[in-house]
Amino acid sequence: MLVEHQRQEAAALLREAELARVPVAPLVEAYPGIEAVDAYEIQLVNIRRRLDEGARINGHKVGLSSEVMQRMMGVDEPDYGHLLDGMELHQDRPVPVGRYCAPRVEVEVGFVLGDDLPGDGCTEADVLAATERVVPALELIDSRIADWRITIADTIADNASSAGYVIGDGRDPRELDLKAIDAWLFADGGELIARGRSDAVLGDPAVSVAWLARTVAAFGVPLKKGHLILPGSCTRAVDVEAGRTYTAEFSGLGSVSLSFC
Repeated sequence: MLVEHQRQEAAALLREAELARVPVAPLVEAYPGIEAVDAYEIQLVNIRRRLDEGARINGHKVGLSSEVMQRMMGVDEPDYGHLLDGMELHQDRPVPVGRYCAPRVEVEVGFVLGDDLPGDGCTEADVLAATERVVPALELIDSRIADWRITIADTIADNASSAGYVIGDGRDPRELDLKAIDAWLFADGGELIARGRSDAVLGDPAVSVAWLARTVAAFGVPLKKGHLILPGSCTRAVDVEAGRTYTAEFSGLGSVSLSFC
């Protein structure tokens, strides 16, 4: 467990790494006693700073939502981070790769809430009832930790490696089997570079959203009408390259693209 001044120091390290685009060594090396509770507090230090500077919370993301990633990190549940308005990206605006440290894209079925979600006791049925639409999404992740040498504490402290997102139009979730959406990631319109299915996310991405609602409720954080929830990736993360366009296609849901320069 860390003391408060160590949490503040670690938050400052991550903030400077993001601003300067110069990643730092894993936090566990400088702070060997760091625990998950410390990491979430470090995350919140930087989120509160951004809110004080005028940022808005557009939603949340869930990470480590596949069994493979959880085993790799030595954990038995996901983690989460915040999506801020400055992270919103657009299909018609190329994204400069140099804005980030080591960016990657992930393919996700996003949830746009039409009503607030209950917190404690939230179920998958509650998620479906509150969701206005599910959307094709690409999440841009980045690590302010050098070479992606992250532990669970590192990624939590680093806002679950959040960096950006782009979404498409989507559909009513009741029109789809959310456990059986096939997903493909293409580069430059033709090269298949990753594929997966929505049930890679805890068996059902709605399970991930319900987990998030229950978890953040313990910290007094609501998931509100209009928020976007990214429940976790259907495929492996892919390193992005300048000059390429990445398109995620989903069976029954449509597609979404993001270009880099």
